[in-house]
Amino acid sequence: MRLLWSLVLLALAGAAQAQQVTIYRCTDASGALTVQNDVPCPKGSKQDKRVIGSAPTVSTPPSFVTPVAGPPVPPPAPSAAPAATPAPSAAPANAAPKDNVAAGDRLPPPTLFECRTFDNDRYLSDKGDQPERCAPLQTVGVNGGPSAGAACQMVTDQCQRVADGALCESWRQRLRQAESQLRFGPADQRAGAQADVERMGRIVRESTCGQ
Repeated sequence: MRLLWSLVLLALAGAAQAQQVTIYRCTDASGALTVQNDVPCPKGSKQDKRVIGSAPTVSTPPSFVTPVAGPPVPPPAPSAAPAATPAPSAAPANAAPKDNVAAGDRLPPPTLFECRTFDNDRYLSDKGDQPERCAPLQTVGVNGGPSAGAACQMVTDQCQRVADGALCESWRQRLRQAESQLRFGPADQRAGAQADVERMGRIVRESTCGQ
């Protein structure tokens, strides 16, 4: 039986090179052996299945065809001239001023004053005449100790005009101080600090300081 099984496999191997073949080796209850081609064994039989795969096919080499020159392709037609871009419409009268001011239209920044308090603190201000204010005085009691009361004297800060050559740097300094106040100052003063930052920023950008 083994010899018969081997001969069947060898006989079918040639046919398997052209296509895939499935061989079924069937043994029934009485021990009889049968070999079937592409047909499963009947029920109740012991089945041994073998698949013989198809041999790899050799691809046909591509034929080489000399290309035939076609008719000449006409050159592309010249593109039409681009349409003229319409002139931009005039900005509305209430539009916010832009920062890109022409160099010839820029003006020097406004005048600034450096003011000094009675205790030698310095600050920058738009105004040269500061209002009179009450400066606190240190007082002592009858026995030389701290006094329970409070006293002050009326003082006026002394201001002088900032030189023209130092105006731009002084305005930038005021802008930095306003930005610091906006970032770190009390919450109830944020609105005023924001307005100062916007105003001083426009002065620095749109004046000769922004060149």
